[in-house]
Amino acid sequence: MIENFDVVIVGAGPAGISAAYILAEKGIKTIVLERGAYPGAKNISGGVLYGHDLGQIIPGFAEKNCPIERNIIESRIWYLGKNGGLSLSYRDKVFSGDRKFNAFTVGRAKFDRWFADQAKQKGVLVVCGTVVIDLLRDNRNWVIGVNTDRPEGEIKAKVVLLADGINSPLAAKTGFRPEPKPHQVALAVKEVIELPAEIIQERFNVEPGQGVTIEILGEITQGMNGVAAIYTNQHSLSVNIGANLFDLSKGKIRPYELIEKFKNHPMVSPLIQGGKPSEYTAHWLAEGGYETIPHLCGDGFLIAGDSGMLFNALHREGLNLAMTSGRLAAEAIAEALAKGDFSRNGLKTYISKLKNSYIMHDLKKYRKFPHFLNLHKEMFTTLPEWTNLAAREMLTVNGIPKKEKQAMIWREFRQRISLLNCLRLLKDAWRSVHGE
Repeated sequence: MIENFDVVIVGAGPAGISAAYILAEKGIKTIVLERGAYPGAKNISGGVLYGHDLGQIIPGFAEKNCPIERNIIESRIWYLGKNGGLSLSYRDKVFSGDRKFNAFTVGRAKFDRWFADQAKQKGVLVVCGTVVIDLLRDNRNWVIGVNTDRPEGEIKAKVVLLADGINSPLAAKTGFRPEPKPHQVALAVKEVIELPAEIIQERFNVEPGQGVTIEILGEITQGMNGVAAIYTNQHSLSVNIGANLFDLSKGKIRPYELIEKFKNHPMVSPLIQGGKPSEYTAHWLAEGGYETIPHLCGDGFLIAGDSGMLFNALHREGLNLAMTSGRLAAEAIAEALAKGDFSRNGLKTYISKLKNSYIMHDLKKYRKFPHFLNLHKEMFTTLPEWTNLAAREMLTVNGIPKKEKQAMIWREFRQRISLLNCLRLLKDAWRSVHGE
């Protein structure tokens, strides 16, 4: 028997559930299909959420038992060499007061289940353990539903929303989104290390319920375009590291070797000392940026979240883009249903809503940043090495005049990178973050 809905959503991640919640509030008959055994079973990320985007969907989420791990009150940036590194941090009491839950950590298994439960309470049907194997089309080639791996598994709908992640085979089947190329994605690995809450608070100098994020660049990715991060949870640390898939393949570097070396770095090992590894996962990141965003709507369908390559590589923002794109997709679908027009033209308000949102403003501003990192591998080799040398020498008191130290540091710099390449690096760096 073929079932009929107003909207079928593929994927019970942040984009899909955000859309489902908004649609259900408007009384629109919606089903969410999730291949995992439960929402969050297959969904992986570093684990930082942003309250503004979630609050646009569920106001007062903190009072509704949202499974928040720690409220982030301090953000740190590390630039690491092999044996040391520079650290820049910012802490502000506003993030424990007026801007509490600006950013906070979550465990995806707990959060995604909670988020899906909120949608179910609004009337959304969430069906797990179901793989969508193809899109249904009519004789005009419009998308009119999906075919699943269940017996008699066809489900018809007026609109289909694809929100099943970066490696979505369905997004590719629309004909609008090509398979991502290796240099457009990163492979990240994550290890959750259990520690008592009191130890985490002591090591990161925070009160109960408060947390810290550390974003990390440098030699820790072994010369590859990549980043690492450490996030504080209530009773654990999320240790993440990833690199461009093309670089990993070219260097024949195994991700588990990358994270083991990272964990042994002298700035990382004291933070995780005595911890018990409890979880190890891997996932792709859509790091191609603005230039890789496909057509996000067509006749009978929309694409949101990672499926649409919506990821801010510079600021490491993905979950918030997913939630907001899902919300905007739902608003566009509701308008199309009201008009009875499910064509690409009827759904294109989604594109205009995205263009007017911070998502496209930010992604367009940083459109050259992914190319900058791929072009300037010295960001992950010679520069962190030289930066650590400079800091080490200037902080060493050994009777050598500072003027001589500065001259030596400058000579070392010139040996590693020419003045012309330095000027080119600075120009490209400025252009990559300044935008058009």
